[in-house]
Amino acid sequence: MKSGGLRLKKRQPAGSGICATGNRALFTAPQKNIFLGLTDLEAASATSFLHSQSNLNLTAATNATSWDNIILGLELLQPNKSDALSYLDSGAPAPGRYARATVQFGATDEPYIQEWMVGPLPVTNGTTSCTPLNYIYNKGRGYQRVYNADAEALAAFNGKIGSEVLDITLQLLNGSATNSPNDTLVIAGNDPLIHENGIIVQWNQFWGVSTSFIFDETLLPTGLEFKVNVTGRNPSGWSVIGWYYNGNFYETADDLRKAMKVPGFSILGPNVDGPWGSTDQAGEILPNDQLYPPISIQPNGPRFSVDIEEKYVEWMDFSFYISFNKDTGMQLHNIKFKGERIIYELGMQEALAHYAGMDPLQSTTAYLDSMYGFGAGSYELVGGFDCPDYATYLNASFYTTETTHTHPNALCLFELDTGYPLQRHLTETYVSVTKNIILVLRSVSTVGNYDYMFEYAFYLDGSIHVTVRASGYIQGAYFAKSGDYGFHIHDKLSGSMHDHVLNYKLDLDIHGTANSLMKTAIVPVTETYPWSGGVARNTMKLEKSFLESENEGKINWDPNGVFTYTVVNKDRPNQFGEYGGYRIAPGIGNTAFLVIQNSTSLGQAANWDSHHLFAVRRKDTEPRSAYPYNSYEPEAPVVDFNKFFDGESLDQEDLVIYFNLGMHHIPDTADLPNTIFSSARSSMVIRPQNYLPRDPSRNTIHQVRVNFNNGAVTELENFGAVKPTCSFDMSDVFFNISSFDGEVIIPEYPYEPNEYYITNPGG
Repeated sequence: MKSGGLRLKKRQPAGSGICATGNRALFTAPQKNIFLGLTDLEAASATSFLHSQSNLNLTAATNATSWDNIILGLELLQPNKSDALSYLDSGAPAPGRYARATVQFGATDEPYIQEWMVGPLPVTNGTTSCTPLNYIYNKGRGYQRVYNADAEALAAFNGKIGSEVLDITLQLLNGSATNSPNDTLVIAGNDPLIHENGIIVQWNQFWGVSTSFIFDETLLPTGLEFKVNVTGRNPSGWSVIGWYYNGNFYETADDLRKAMKVPGFSILGPNVDGPWGSTDQAGEILPNDQLYPPISIQPNGPRFSVDIEEKYVEWMDFSFYISFNKDTGMQLHNIKFKGERIIYELGMQEALAHYAGMDPLQSTTAYLDSMYGFGAGSYELVGGFDCPDYATYLNASFYTTETTHTHPNALCLFELDTGYPLQRHLTETYVSVTKNIILVLRSVSTVGNYDYMFEYAFYLDGSIHVTVRASGYIQGAYFAKSGDYGFHIHDKLSGSMHDHVLNYKLDLDIHGTANSLMKTAIVPVTETYPWSGGVARNTMKLEKSFLESENEGKINWDPNGVFTYTVVNKDRPNQFGEYGGYRIAPGIGNTAFLVIQNSTSLGQAANWDSHHLFAVRRKDTEPRSAYPYNSYEPEAPVVDFNKFFDGESLDQEDLVIYFNLGMHHIPDTADLPNTIFSSARSSMVIRPQNYLPRDPSRNTIHQVRVNFNNGAVTELENFGAVKPTCSFDMSDVFFNISSFDGEVIIPEYPYEPNEYYITNPGG
């Protein structure tokens, strides 16, 4: 669909109702959001400028083949922190805006990706330049060889293999994978590609094809796998160098054919698609489930303020800016509490899903998902299900292959009554209780078979809870000799064990950028006190210390939770001589690091997966712990996180904390058809410690004190809170989900802002 003008819907419940809607007043951010992604005009001008650079020899993406040079990605190169702080705190001019351009050079026998810096923007003759972007990559340059540039050729090659072994697939699997429209099987391989003895190899498996509108192929492994040598770019040089079935390796297809003729050869059969893979309602309806469940409303409208264009939010004592990019999705910046910055930057950096198994495909699979794009997978949220009906929605935009993609309503903001009080105490004469109202910022990214829900929750006590949840289809394994790697959960299906590890960056600034990391340990001791009459007592006490250098900066949580870590400013003790700051501690669910040590699949590509928590000195040359294409060459990644640790001081320096969320996932029958958010979750709590004189939630009026005596209430103090007395027309409450917008795509080369079109997600 094409149209002459683009107007994205603001999704609010329809109708006015009887209660006041509390429409949000116009609100303007105090400063421009210098972290916000490129505008359409900036992206278009940078794209055109890149095409004018003869040394790049670019081909327009719409006309390109795998043998052309193309712009893969274009996003804002985030400003250096020193420049950003000069603008945010001192009124200096905004930092110059530069684009990070990811160019894939395919017009060569050895294709590669190279990063470029384009700016300043907007493009100006004689001022704007295009130079290699190297300083933020500790490999020495933003350069990565590409070994999978020819996806179409590989698909054709695999289809040819499927045709050559049609007799095998029909006998073992009762299906075919020949690149025919009537195929009942599909071929898919492990990620990352394997560097083995100087060649590039991949293990591929035949998977069943869904027989309905449900996309559940990852529940349909067949156990028949083949190994291909895909070194080089000439398919005539590619070859099949091995086969695997039922725990046995065969060097050639003929060897497998011979084995199939031997008496006693077991034909195990495929996993068969059916209603068991569907997420639709099934089975007997639950008691009273015909009754509509409880819902939440906001009778006076939103109690937070949002500058939609600048993506700036204020709620109670908090304020922050939001940015969004293709690789990692939403990020938070310049988070302030009570008017003072506590966090410069907070956001997910990379996510790992590392599998293990008896079969070669599962054993060699280790996804680094930012390559696929968490931002690219963040689509419209379903009101009333992903977020409350009354939530406020924000659009998300990113650039890929010379088009800007806007995903309407991909982020939601809402206040939430958690259903339990923030504070409570009962005495003989009164009870005091405070409502626990929080602000939630949420998005959901679908990356392949998994859906990740990312959430930042802001609490009245000054804490921030960072949470990730996982749902979607598991990537199952074929249950043949795989009992050591997962449960048998369906006919021929194993719930393949895997680790999820998601790495976050947290740049706390406590009363400035000169900070230290304090460790507080609860330790068992035997003490004799002046009052104990010479009798030694077994007890416990606190031990306080500071991490002195990055040599101590790789940290694991204590199994008993007796260690805490707090970022403080030693130059700013509080009135009692204690160091106030913000503490980082696990929340609900696991906080995982990778069980596998020195992963054969990952090499040095994800060294942030080895511990729970990391502390390093902040540098402009180390803006991110990962690089989207690190898995292309695991032993020589563009960003090696281990190189961040070079022994520098952590004493009153600008520190960055990296922490891991995640879970050790051993799927069981409850993961069919989908893993559920309630059990697959992980969180971290960033909370004040001796930072303020008392609990700041005492400022809220939404609390009550009930004084009583012998069954009678003698005083009811509501602190000025007034309950609404209006009524609601319930038909006005619910979110309208009669439409669903996938992607709004604007061509950037040539730039056609009025020629946008709308596609399904991923279209």
